[in-house]
Amino acid sequence: MLSSIARSLHLGVSGCQGSRRSIATIISGNKTSKLVRERLKNEVEKMRTQFSGFRPSLVVLQVGDRDDSNLYISTKLKAAAEIGIDAKHVRLPNTATQDEVLQSIRLVNENLSVHGLIVQLPLDSVNPINTELITNAVSPEKDVDGLSCINAGKLSRGDLNDCFIPCTPNGCMELIRQTGVSVAGKHAVVIGRSKIVGAPMHDLLLWNHATVTTCHSKTPDLPEQVSRADILVVGAGRAEIVRGEWVKEGAVVIDCGINHIPDETKASGKRVVGDIHYASANQRAGFITPVPGGVGPMTVAMLMENTVQSAQRLLLKNQSMR
Repeated sequence: MLSSIARSLHLGVSGCQGSRRSIATIISGNKTSKLVRERLKNEVEKMRTQFSGFRPSLVVLQVGDRDDSNLYISTKLKAAAEIGIDAKHVRLPNTATQDEVLQSIRLVNENLSVHGLIVQLPLDSVNPINTELITNAVSPEKDVDGLSCINAGKLSRGDLNDCFIPCTPNGCMELIRQTGVSVAGKHAVVIGRSKIVGAPMHDLLLWNHATVTTCHSKTPDLPEQVSRADILVVGAGRAEIVRGEWVKEGAVVIDCGINHIPDETKASGKRVVGDIHYASANQRAGFITPVPGGVGPMTVAMLMENTVQSAQRLLLKNQSMR
């Protein structure tokens, strides 16, 4: 039975009309992320009251001045301000060297008043920089993006309470929870194996007791694999690669894709679509996320969640040392 919160998040109704299913229930990331932000705002206020004005602190480190990165960062800073998180934007020029970026990370790592550090990717520098080296330089205790090898390793081993979970997969799990469908015992299929989405999504589903199949560019029978999925999460980075007729009736379908395709009816000449062909998939799925307005808002909400969680861990640690 769906909780009252879950019911409020759905814009449609799934079910059967004779022998034909109605369209899928839409899982609104906008509504879910709003609930998460409201909860976090209350938690931050409690911390401020209990610990004399204490506020969680987040640093966003950017190299260069990419327009898309600037947009993403402004969204994060706005969300942080709304919740009560003290967020600072540190920008290095596009002439920054790898050593200079590492030095900036070290300074934040050593700053006890900062609880979360994210390095905005891609790194926009004219100099060669090893992205893996940079993400692993972030202290695991402040790695609220969950991208360091330490946090990734803990997640892969099932230590979910002792690591930061990457924000997009974490947001996907929250959206799945809102459907009221239990992950345990279900057959889940993940399309994509990136370090940011696909691989950690596999681990999260596995340690929440699903049987998980991961598909990728070398999977020869993609339609067959998709057809078996009770829960389908797609992060392939290819516009509408999954067709609706592949989807199992009643499945929970989570679309992590953000792709631009030509559309002469739009002023910009293009429109945003996911990795799933939405118009056909919502005729078979039980629940489905829209694009936009699905997974995207949850990614930012989960970044805020990790930052607040990091601050709470520090407070508990300090209390236990007294």
